[in-house]
Amino acid sequence: MSSVPHTGNVEVFRSRSNKVFAGLAWLVAAVGVVVTAVTGGPGALIGAGPLLLIGFLGWLLFWMPAVVVHDGGITLENPFRSVAVPWAALVDVDTRYALTLVTPGKNYTSWAAPAPGIWGGRNARPEDLKGLPSATYGPGKSVRPGDLKSTDSGQAAQLVRGRWEALIESGSLETGHAATTPVTVTCRWTAVGVTTLLLAASYWGVAVH
Repeated sequence: MSSVPHTGNVEVFRSRSNKVFAGLAWLVAAVGVVVTAVTGGPGALIGAGPLLLIGFLGWLLFWMPAVVVHDGGITLENPFRSVAVPWAALVDVDTRYALTLVTPGKNYTSWAAPAPGIWGGRNARPEDLKGLPSATYGPGKSVRPGDLKSTDSGQAAQLVRGRWEALIESGSLETGHAATTPVTVTCRWTAVGVTTLLLAASYWGVAVH
């Protein structure tokens, strides 16, 4: 769950590929637990720490991360921290390596919306370049690979830029206060604690067996 409340006209982006990776992690963990119980008996499950770690990391690293766009701003739900960037603090949206929210003090990168690899733009279709928010386009209507509609970073950036531009054009967002608008960063201590415990259990399970 998010550590920052989201209210008003909420849109959530989660990577489809990340969901696949999460499913694979859960499948590996589940099959491993069943095989361990069948071959070694219930007592063997005491050493299942590594399998539990795989399952938990599947959720933490792939299923949970999200980009949440709402009336108050953008919240990046990353594995070990949640970053809430108010609209007034935002000065740019970058997609060179992943969706990155640029503020006067610091840049904040989303775990949920990575940019494509070096060949990511080779499979771009004409429709991937059309109808994007105006801030997406560079000189000569050029579009960076990370901004393509077919990419995770591009889809997330479209949500952010589209809402941002609409707020500015409607007069709902007063600009010029980015430097004095605070960004809220919240550590996910529960995720840190569970990861640490499972790492310790995994080490113990391997050492004992």
